[in-house]
Amino acid sequence: MTLRIPKAELPTELRETTIKQFGAVPEPFEVTAHNPKVAQDATELGGKISQWDMADESLKTFAHMAVAAQVGCSWCLDINYFQALNKNLDLTKASQVPRWRESDVFTPLERDVLEYAEAMTGTPTTVTDELYTSLLDRLGPAAMVELTAVIGFANMSTRNNTAHGITSQGFSGACGVPLAARPEKSRVASTA
Repeated sequence: MTLRIPKAELPTELRETTIKQFGAVPEPFEVTAHNPKVAQDATELGGKISQWDMADESLKTFAHMAVAAQVGCSWCLDINYFQALNKNLDLTKASQVPRWRESDVFTPLERDVLEYAEAMTGTPTTVTDELYTSLLDRLGPAAMVELTAVIGFANMSTRNNTAHGITSQGFSGACGVPLAARPEKSRVASTA
C-alpha cells in the first residue's frame, strides 16, 4: 500500500528530534503535519499516554500490538515492537503478539489483556462482564482505566494510519527476533 496523502514538510527542529529518537521521521508525523493542530494535539496526547504508570508497560505495549494486528496496522506493530526493545520488554513475547492465541509464551494475565484488546477493537465491541471483572480484580481500578484508555488510543492510531495508507517503516528490524505474522484463520475470524 502507498500513502494516500503526500507527506507534509516538518519543521527542521521536529524533523531532527524525531530522527534522533527513532532513527527516521515517522510517517504518521509527516502525514498529520498537514493539519498542525491535529498533529500537535495527537503528539501531546501520545506523549501524555506514554507517561501513565499505573498499568504494566508490557501489558500496554502488547495490547497496542494486538489492536494493530487485528486492524492491520503494520506501522503500529513495527514501532511498538521497536519500542519494546527500547523499553527492555520481553522481545520473545512481543514478537508473538500477532499470533498470541497459538503461542505458549504468554501468562494467563497477558492472554486476558490481549483478548480484552481484541474485544475492544471489534465492531461492535465484544467485552464480556466476566473478562472485564477478571482483569479488574487482578489489575485494580487505576490500571484498568489506564489499560482501557491505552487500547482506545491504539484503536484511534491504528485506524488513522491504515486509512492514510501508512505502513511499516522497518523500525522492528533492529530487534533481532522476527515479528510473527498473524495466522490467516485469525484474520478471517476477526473480520467475520
